[in-house]
This record gives sequence, structure tokens and C-alpha cells, in this order.
Amino acid sequence: MDGWLCIFEDDRAENLNPLALTRPAYELRCGMSSLREKIVRVFAPNKLALHCRSYLADVEKEVAGDAQVNSLPAGAGLFVNGRVLARPELAKAVQAGKPAVYVQGDEVVAAWVPEDKAQALAGKMGQPLTREDFAGLPEVEVEATLIHYPWDLVHHNGEEIEREFAERGQGGQILGKIYPDVTLLAKENIFVGEGAKLWPGVIIDAESGPVYIAEGAKIMANAVIEGPTYIGPKSAIKVGAKIYEGTAIGEVCKVGGEVEESIVHSYSNKQHEGFLGHAYLGMWVNLGADTNNSDLKNNYANVKVQINETLVDSGSLFVGLFMGDHSKSGINTMFNTGTVVGVACNVYGAGFPPRFIPSFHWGGPGGMIKYDFEKTLETARRVMARRDKELTEAQIAVLRHIYELPVPKVLDKSAK
Repeated sequence: MDGWLCIFEDDRAENLNPLALTRPAYELRCGMSSLREKIVRVFAPNKLALHCRSYLADVEKEVAGDAQVNSLPAGAGLFVNGRVLARPELAKAVQAGKPAVYVQGDEVVAAWVPEDKAQALAGKMGQPLTREDFAGLPEVEVEATLIHYPWDLVHHNGEEIEREFAERGQGGQILGKIYPDVTLLAKENIFVGEGAKLWPGVIIDAESGPVYIAEGAKIMANAVIEGPTYIGPKSAIKVGAKIYEGTAIGEVCKVGGEVEESIVHSYSNKQHEGFLGHAYLGMWVNLGADTNNSDLKNNYANVKVQINETLVDSGSLFVGLFMGDHSKSGINTMFNTGTVVGVACNVYGAGFPPRFIPSFHWGGPGGMIKYDFEKTLETARRVMARRDKELTEAQIAVLRHIYELPVPKVLDKSAK
């Protein structure tokens, strides 16, 4: 694509909380990559700019590479909504070089803006953009998939793994070490990266969808993985684990027990027995042994989920757990359908905790209290040091910002 590309956050990005509290919406994962990576692959820009909420700018600069953060290159360029699940057909629908705003209903999908319009928008870097910011441009209706809530990432996960696997064209390549007595079903739908190891008794079933095992991953003895599934670099699947379809596990995670149609962002652990289904775990999460979540109500009704201070009907029967970065659960914790756990929480105790737990709160069914900020940082440093990572000043500033936000009102304190 000629010209620059700016991936932006709009005024609905916060509907992806708690996952988007600590990162721009476009850094969330779906399938084998983040929303940002998909957009960049589809449009292949000469220059990249990333627009985000101001308090996230410094932490985004740490992962942005050569991209500009909250500033724009000179000249005309293309804005793309960071909530777009970008696919090749979108690039064909957007005519680069022709000023227009591409919409789906009342939402901006993308906009090609002339230089004078870009200069005006440069003044809004750090603030969520709205449809009104693109007023005056000709409107073009397009078909696109926009992510509105956390469960949308989960529901599109399996199909994205299949699409991206086909796009990479690496099926049938076994570059890692396969021990004796490993079973590979539909080998043409399996990729095993360099340095990965599959121990005896492992079964990789790719008959119903592809399985991608990235470089350095470890699949321990007697684990079963059913596609479509993605296992990220240097992640470990524990002995006897059962990983079902529609699951994506990012880099440097440890996962055991039973997992179905879930996303584990990266650097998080669910090592032990217990069920995780239709869920999204952020970074630096740890689930204690025998932690389980429900993803289907007993009356088979649609699951309602509290997002910020609004109770949202998901429109789905299957919605599990959404847990923000640095949160943890104690052993035998039980999460009900559609539970939201904020950033840096610690959940424990017998029975079901509330279905909405604000950030930095500790406790369980017996009650929740806000935890001390400095003690939270102390724990985070210890956890990250175990993976040779440091808590940066930018990350601390983001956590402090979240800590100082007003505590959202809990709309339903029951566990029903």
C-alpha cells in the first residue's frame, strides 16, 4: 500500500475491558496473531502509526518497533479501526488514495484521509476517535468483522486459526523432535516448528482443523490436541492435557487440564487439572489447581456479562471467563458463566465469587476488598522475574492509572 497506515482506537474500544485496560484493543489476540498483526499483513503499509488512549502510549512504544505512537507521518493516509478482524477482502474494498470513510452501520471501519484532514486528526492523538471525527468524507458501506466484546475474540478464534494456517502454507512441515509413539492424524494439517518437542503418547488430531505448534513449544507425554488449535512459541502443554478445538495459546504459557475454545494471551499459566472454556486470559495470569469455569448456563439461556457498568446480553449460550492481566485464582476456585475479573485480582475461597470483580480486588464469595498497590507491584515483579522479564516504569504507570480509576459499580453481586 502506498502511503501510511494508522491503526486507531475508537470510542468503543473500552467495551473490550478488562483485557483492553492494559493494552490497546488492537493488541488483543484472535487466532494465531493479534488484531494489529492482521491489519498490517492485509494492508502492507510503507509506514505504520499506532493511535491509542494516552495512558497506554508509553507501554505501547515498548512493543511498537518502528511504528509511530500517537503521531502521524506527513501527507495523506489510511486509518483502520483497531477492532477490525482484517481479512484480504477488506483491502480490496478500501480504495487507497481516494478520500472516503468506510463504514458498517454506525461504525467506522476505515478511512482514507487527505493531508489536511490528517493534520486535524493529529490533534486528537491520545483520544478515542469517533465517527464524527471523519465527518465530511464521502461514506462507503463495506462488509467487515468488528470485534465488539471479549467473547467475539473467542467465537472467531477457531476460524481465524484455520484461515491463518492456510495463509502460511506450512501444513505438513514437522521441523521439531517427535518421539516414538506420537500419533499425528491428518499430518498435512499439522505444523511443528523448530525446537519443538512432542513426547511419547501425544496425539495431535488435525482431522477437523489444523494444529500449529510454534518453535520451542513442548507437548508433554499423553497430551491430546484437537484442531483448530495454535500453541505459541516456548509454551508447554502439560502431561495428559486435553486441548480441544478453537484454542489459541500465546508464547511462554504452561497449560494443563481441559481447555476448549479459549485464548491464553501469553506468559500465563493454567498448569493443573480443571476446565477452561470459552474464555480469554490476559498476561501474567495464574489459575490455581482445579480452577474451573462454567461456560453454559443450566437453563441454556443467553449469557449476560457485565462490561464496565453495563450488563450486556452476549447473544450466545457459550460464554466463559474473562480475566485481566496479573490476576490469579486460588486452588478449587469456581467461576460462573460470563465472569469478568479485572486487572491484578486474587480470587479464592469456597463457592462462586461474584460474576464481576473490579481490578485490584482480592477475596471471593465471602467478600472482596481493594488490595494495596505497592504490594501488587511487589508480586508482579516476582512473577515476571521468573520469566526473565522486568516490570517497566511504563507498565507501572498503566497499572497505577487503572488503580486510580473509579471502581465500577457491581450490577449483580450474586453468582447466578
